[in-house]
Amino acid sequence: MTLLSDDRTGCGDAADRIRRVLEAADPEAVWAVGGPDGILARSDAPGTGPGHGGTGYDAPGHDVGALTAVLALWPVIGSLVAEEALHLHTPLTAYGAAAAAGAPAGTTTHHLLTRAGGRAGPAALTRLAEHLGGSPLPELAAARIWHPLGMAGTRFADDTLYAPLPDLARFLGHLLSPADHPVPRAWTAESLRIRTGELTPPRGLLWHPAAHHTWTHGGTAAVWVRPRDHRWAVLLPAAPRGPLRRPFREAVFAPPPGP
Repeated sequence: MTLLSDDRTGCGDAADRIRRVLEAADPEAVWAVGGPDGILARSDAPGTGPGHGGTGYDAPGHDVGALTAVLALWPVIGSLVAEEALHLHTPLTAYGAAAAAGAPAGTTTHHLLTRAGGRAGPAALTRLAEHLGGSPLPELAAARIWHPLGMAGTRFADDTLYAPLPDLARFLGHLLSPADHPVPRAWTAESLRIRTGELTPPRGLLWHPAAHHTWTHGGTAAVWVRPRDHRWAVLLPAAPRGPLRRPFREAVFAPPPGP
């Protein structure tokens, strides 16, 4: 575990709690906690994919295929919405038969972002994004999102997505920063609010509300953001011996125990 902060950030105690959780449950897990300016605390686990074993641009890549929807698809959809090439509540059929292929009649982008489960939702959204953007999703994400953010180590390879921790920090930190490009602030704000009315479970746009005023995406591998204090976290388990997501979230975001 590497700590890149002092006690004023509050990450020192959190890093100790994370270490205690992971020592027993998954000592090889990759994780980081940070804010708009970068990583505050992180694991020392090596990468598993393309990379050169350093830091910054040469940091080792980690398999983040489980997070493709939030790292690639969601921001590309947001860029299309910002350009007014896509409207959330317009039926997919309005964009042509190719964009709506396989989707039930009346399906909208809003439906897919808030309610579609399994692989159907991401597959339909990918098809829509590629149809409107005119390129495969990897090219759209690289040109529209990753390159502008300096995520030079993020790439698709071997049928999955790889990214080093510094790139994940650039992406998550950007969502909590005042910057309006490449992921528009309005898109982030609209995504991190309840979009499903009184339906349960409540959902944002691909993101889900969670404990301690956080928003999250993912399953076993997951990311969290908490706009109220500009904090983010990412967890990439290696070989968990039991449920890890909730204990990790509690270690990062729960108020410290009293004296």
